[in-house]
Amino acid sequence: MLVYTLPHIIENAAQQQPDKIAFKYLSDTLTFSELHVKSNQLAQYLKNKGIQKGDRIGIYMPRCLETTIAIYGILKAGAVYVPLDPFAPITRTEFVCKDCDIKHIISIPQQTRKLKKFSGDTGLVSIIGIHQELSVATAISWETIFEVSIVPSAPVNILGDDLAYILYTSGSTGTPKGIMHTHTSALAFVKLAATMYEMQDAIYGMHAPLHFDPSVQGYYAAPYALATTIIVSDAHTKMPSSLAELIEKEKITIWFSVPLALIQMLSHGNLDHRDMSSLKWVLFSGEVFATKHLQALMKRWPFAKFSNIYGPTEANQCTYYHLETPPLTDVPIPIGYIWGDTAFKIIDPQDQEVNDGDIGELVIRTATMMKGYWNNPELTQASFYKEETIVGAPHIYYRTGDQVCLDKEGRLLFLGRKDHQVKIRGYRIELGEIESVLSSYSGIEEAVTIVINEEITAQKKLIAILLPSHHTSIDIAALKAYCQQNLPAYAIPDSIEIYNEFPRTASGKINRKEIEKRITS
Repeated sequence: MLVYTLPHIIENAAQQQPDKIAFKYLSDTLTFSELHVKSNQLAQYLKNKGIQKGDRIGIYMPRCLETTIAIYGILKAGAVYVPLDPFAPITRTEFVCKDCDIKHIISIPQQTRKLKKFSGDTGLVSIIGIHQELSVATAISWETIFEVSIVPSAPVNILGDDLAYILYTSGSTGTPKGIMHTHTSALAFVKLAATMYEMQDAIYGMHAPLHFDPSVQGYYAAPYALATTIIVSDAHTKMPSSLAELIEKEKITIWFSVPLALIQMLSHGNLDHRDMSSLKWVLFSGEVFATKHLQALMKRWPFAKFSNIYGPTEANQCTYYHLETPPLTDVPIPIGYIWGDTAFKIIDPQDQEVNDGDIGELVIRTATMMKGYWNNPELTQASFYKEETIVGAPHIYYRTGDQVCLDKEGRLLFLGRKDHQVKIRGYRIELGEIESVLSSYSGIEEAVTIVINEEITAQKKLIAILLPSHHTSIDIAALKAYCQQNLPAYAIPDSIEIYNEFPRTASGKINRKEIEKRITS
C-alpha cells in the first residue's frame, strides 16, 4: 500500500507480515497484527470521546510496550501526540500540558503516584491507562480500551502536512519550546534512514525514550522496513553489563544510542565475554564521541559499521559520517556529508555565504524539517533563513546555531554552538534555561552555567557558578532540591560553586570564557 502518513506504516506491516514481532520490551511482545488491532481500539475510543483531528494528547510513561499502542492509536484518530518525560519535574510537565492544551493523557498504572501530584488547574479531562480514580481527571484502564468494538466509519482524512507529534526541548528564555513535526517530515526521515542503515528485517535496538527525537527511528523507520524493535528498559540503560547482555541475547543488528552508553559498555560491559557479532550498524548521535573511545570500541567490534549521525530535533537528521575502520588519529571525527533530499549553506552573521573552508553557521533545507514551534510564531520566524530565488516562493532553511566548516575532502566539521546551547548525554540543553531557574532562587543575584570535559571519564560535566546577593548565604542542599523540582534530571548541575564577583568584559557582560578558564585550571 502507499505509505504517506505514519499510521500507514503499521497498516502496511500488518498486511505483509501480521505474525512477525514488531516491538519487544523485556519478555513482552507485540506482533504487527496485534499492534494494528490494539491501536485501532485506542483510536476508536478517542474518537468515541470526541477527539478531533489535530487535538493534542500527552503520553506520560517510561520506556515500555504501551508507548507503541499510544502513538499509533493517537495518530490513527487524527490527533497529535506530545511525549511527556515521566522523570521531569511536575511543574515542567504541567507547563507543556497547558501550553498544548492537553486534555487527555495516556499512561500506565506505575505512573499513578506521579499523576496524583498534578494540580487541578492543569485542565486534564481523562487519563487513559490507569485504574485508580484521581481528583484531577477521570481514569480509564487499558482493559477498558481493549474491550472497545471497532465501528465501521469513514476514516479520518489525515494529510501529509498535518501535525503528527510535538517534541519539547529546552528554551533559551527558560521556557520549553515545542517542535512540530508533520507526517510528511517524519516519513521523509523514516524512508531515508531505513534505506541508509539497511533496516529491512533488522533487529533494532532502541535506547532512546519517546521524548528524545532519536526514538523516531525505532518507532517508525524500523517497522517501515518490517524490522523488529527492541525497546531497551530504563533499568538496562543504567547497567552497562546488562545492556551488553541484551544486545547479545536479542542478536541486535542495528544499535542506536548516545556515545555515553557505548563508552560505558566499553568500560563496564564485560565485552570480552560477549558475542556481539550480530551487530551490522552502530549508530550514535547527540554529542561528540571522543575519538579514543571510538577507536577502542571499533577495534572490539570490527564486524560492525559505525555512523556518526548529526541533526537537530528540528530536522531529525541532516548529515552522516560512516566509519568502517577505526580513525587513525585523535582528531574529532567529522559530522560528514549531507544526506538525501537535503541542501545546506554556511553563512556569516550577516547571512552571507562564507568562502570555502571558512567557519560559519550551518543552515539546512530539507524534507525532514519541522513545521515550526508550537504557539511561538516569533521564534519560528527567527529560526528560518529564507533565500529568495523565486518571487513568492523562497527556499527556507533552518538555522541550526551550529558553527561548522568544510574540510578539503568536502566533509562538514562541527566546531561548537553559536549560542550557549549544549548537548549532554544526548539531551539538548539551553544553558539559559538552567541559569533562569538558578537566578529565580532566593538570594542568588546572577548565575552562569558552563560545560567542561572530564579528561579521565571523557564525559561532560555541568557546572553552575553563582553570585549571591549581598550578605546572603546559599544553602546548597536546598538549592539542589529546588533544581530537582524545576529542571529535568539531565539539566541539573553536577556541581555548584560560589563566586564573590564575576569577571566581566569591557561592556560589562559576564566573561564566560574567563570563568571557564578558572574552572578548568
